Amino acid sequence: MAEEIDPRSRLRRWVDNNVPTRESIESNRWLKPLAHRLLHSSLWRFNRRSVPRGVALGMVTGILVPMGQIPASALLALPLRANIPAAAATTFFTNPLTTPPLWLFAYWVGSMMLGQGAGGSGRPPVEGQGWFDWLFNDAGPALLLGLVTVTAVLTVLGYFVTRLAWRWWIASKWKKRALARAEKA
Repeated sequence: MAEEIDPRSRLRRWVDNNVPTRESIESNRWLKPLAHRLLHSSLWRFNRRSVPRGVALGMVTGILVPMGQIPASALLALPLRANIPAAAATTFFTNPLTTPPLWLFAYWVGSMMLGQGAGGSGRPPVEGQGWFDWLFNDAGPALLLGLVTVTAVLTVLGYFVTRLAWRWWIASKWKKRALARAEKA
């Protein structure tokens, strides 16, 4: 019979395997000029301030930066004093499974904000009009506005949910300590 695995330990193993380590950044030849700044301990320490910043930053770079999301989040973490592992892990929010629905939702939001209704301009590409022309002239403004709006909402939501989760985690640790002390007494 298979042993049941705790979901938290599975998540921890996944994070340990997929988030870049300090050593991998230090040995990367492209990052060596910035390594002394990127490897500052405050950017890698998990605390109540840097982790929500990292989650918010990861949301922004994960949604708005099409390629190179992890390096972009690591570089932007420097001036924002955000947690690099949290930012890098949060960029995985967008992946091949989540990006198409996210972009469709963003297009829908942008269309509604521009007053075009759920179908955008209501005109699919017509004969003689290429897909790129349709995308950049008809669908592009709605998609861009929707992406920026969805990014802003998810960033704020991610920041505050992470802060709340952090507070809950710390409160549960305090409660366990208090119970352990009460049992000893």
